Amino acid sequence: MQCIILFNIGDADLSIGEVTARGIYLGSNVSYHVKKMVENGYLEQTHSRHDRRVSHVRTTEKGRKLREALITVHHRRIDALSELAPRPEDLEAAASVLRVLDRFWTGLLDQGRRPPGFV
Repeated sequence: MQCIILFNIGDADLSIGEVTARGIYLGSNVSYHVKKMVENGYLEQTHSRHDRRVSHVRTTEKGRKLREALITVHHRRIDALSELAPRPEDLEAAASVLRVLDRFWTGLLDQGRRPPGFV
């Protein structure tokens, strides 16, 4: 969660509301994680002079270094995955099997029957 927040902030100076709007998380979670990231030196937080309820955050040098390290790791993972890329016919076969399974499970639930062990 904190890494996602770090990526969403980037090099910008954002309010907590803007950080929340850029991500897929709840506001209370953002506040908690921002507080922890400030305590650990990855973000700095300043309160608005006009409205003390509004605060802005930006990455610190420590936060930027961590974000760059994470980007490097992500690029390595992308490169590794691209080497393992399945052939188009393998993807078609997998999609076909998934469609059959989807119809099977949907059909059972639509008929009101529950599969064995289904709670």
